[in-house]
Amino acid sequence: MAITHHSEPRLPLYALVAILLVIGVFLILHRHWMYEVPLMYGETQTIWSVEAKVEFDASGGPVKVSMARPSAQQGFTILKEAGASPGYGLNFMDGEEPRAEWSVRAADGRQELFYRAEVLVSQGGSTAEMPAPELKPVSWPEPYASAVSEILARAYSTSADNYSLTRELLKRFRDDQDDQHVQLLKTHFDAHLPELWVDMLHKARVPASVVYGLNLQDGRRRQSLTPLLRVWNGDDSQIFELPGFENESVLISADAPLLLWEQRGAPVLDVTGGRDSRIRFSMLKREESTYANIAQNLSSQHDFLNFSIHSLPVEEQAMFKTILLIPIGALVVCLLRVLIGIRTSGTFMPVLIALAFIQTSLMTGVIGFLLVVATGLFIRGYLSRLRLLLVARITAVIITVIAIISLFSVLSYKLGLTEGLKITFFPMIILSWTIERMSILWEEEGGREVMVQGGGSLLTAVLAYWAMNDPWVRHLTFNFIGVQFIVMAIVLMIGSYTGYRLLELKRFRVFGG
Repeated sequence: MAITHHSEPRLPLYALVAILLVIGVFLILHRHWMYEVPLMYGETQTIWSVEAKVEFDASGGPVKVSMARPSAQQGFTILKEAGASPGYGLNFMDGEEPRAEWSVRAADGRQELFYRAEVLVSQGGSTAEMPAPELKPVSWPEPYASAVSEILARAYSTSADNYSLTRELLKRFRDDQDDQHVQLLKTHFDAHLPELWVDMLHKARVPASVVYGLNLQDGRRRQSLTPLLRVWNGDDSQIFELPGFENESVLISADAPLLLWEQRGAPVLDVTGGRDSRIRFSMLKREESTYANIAQNLSSQHDFLNFSIHSLPVEEQAMFKTILLIPIGALVVCLLRVLIGIRTSGTFMPVLIALAFIQTSLMTGVIGFLLVVATGLFIRGYLSRLRLLLVARITAVIITVIAIISLFSVLSYKLGLTEGLKITFFPMIILSWTIERMSILWEEEGGREVMVQGGGSLLTAVLAYWAMNDPWVRHLTFNFIGVQFIVMAIVLMIGSYTGYRLLELKRFRVFGG
C-alpha cells in the first residue's frame, strides 16, 4: 500500500511531462518537414529582415514621402520588398536612385509608414562600380576659406593619392583638437561636417559624396543610419567612417556587416506636407535553407500548426528572439540550484545578468558586474548607519547604482576604453535589489555567505550566458516553438526531484568505504 500511496501522485506529473514532450517533438518535426526549416545550425544561408519605420506629423493636406531604399550591392542581394501604409499609395521607383514613394490626398496628425526588405548575404550581388559624381565648384567666405585652404594644404603634402588624402583630412578633424583652423570649421559647420568634407575634397579635385549605411546586428531596434564618406580614385571607390559620427552599434559589434542604404548622396528621406520626420530601423537575422521555398511558407498563417513569429514586424521579432532565450537560462538555474545545490542571491537574478552579458560581452559584463556590486555594497554599508526606511533605502541604492554606472561609463570613455560604455546594459533595478539583499545577508550571516551566494550568482549567470548565447540554441529557440514545451517538461521533471544535491554529498563522505 505504501508504494501505491507514493506512486499515484506522480502519475499526473509523468502524464503531463509525456504530453509536453510529444507536443514539443511533434511541433519541431512538423515545422521541419512541412516548412523546411533546418534543424541543424550552420547549413543555411543568412537572410536579414530589415524594417524601416518612417514617422512624421502631417499638416492636414496632401502628403508625399520619398525614402531611399537599398539596392543590390557587393555581398548583399535584395530578395523581397514590401511596405505597410494604410490609406497611402506606395510605389517602388527603380532606376539610378531606387526609392519608395508614399502618397495620400489628405492626412493629419502623427503618421507611421513601414518599409521592409529581405536581404540575402551572398558572395554575389552587384559588382558594377558606382560612377563618380561630377566635381562641383565650391567656395566659402572668410575666414573659413583660409582655414579650408590651410587644412587641405597640410593634408595634401602628406598624402599620395585620393584615399590617403581623405585619411589625412579626416585624421586632422579627429586628432588635431587644438588646431585653430579645425576648431573654427567644427564650430561653424557642426552637424554639417560630412557635407563640408565632401566640399573640401571637391575643392582638391577629388570626387566624393556622403552615403548612408546600416550596421546589421541581430535583434537591434530603433537604429539610425550612419553617415559615411565615399571617395573615388579613378574608377574605384572606397568607404570611409567619419570621426564623430560612429554608430553606437559599433561599440557592441565591430564586425557587423554594413549595408549601404543610400549610395548616391541623395537625401534618405524627403517629406512633403509633413514636419518632424524621422526614420528608424530594426533588423533581424535568420538562417534558412532555401529561401525561395521557405519565405512564403513562414509568413503564411492559414495553417494553424504554423506557430511562426516571422510574420510579425521585425521590431517585435527582435524582441521575441531575446525573450525566447529566457527559458533556457531558467533551465540552467533549475539544474544548478536543484541538482547541484549552488546558492544564488535571488532565484532568477542570474538570468537577467546573463541577458546583460549577451549585450555587453562576457568579460566586460563580469568586470562591470563586480565593480558595480562591490562599490554598491560599500555605499549600502554607509546607508545602513542612517537607519532609513526600506523604500527610501532601496531608492537611494537605485540612485547610487545609476550614478556608479554613469561614472564608470564616463571614466572608461575618457580613458579610451569604449568597452566600458556597454555597462549601461545592466538591469539597474535588479542590481539594486541584489546589492540590498547581499548587504542584509552580510549583516545577518557574515561576509562568507555573501561570497558564496555572490559567487554562485556570477557562476550561474556565466553558465546561463554560455547556454543562451550558443548559436545552436538561438537557432532552435527562435525557429521552433516546440522547444519551449520540451524545456517545460524538463523543468517539471527537475522539480519533482527530492534527492540529495551534488554539493550536499560531501557531508556523507565519512561513510565512504
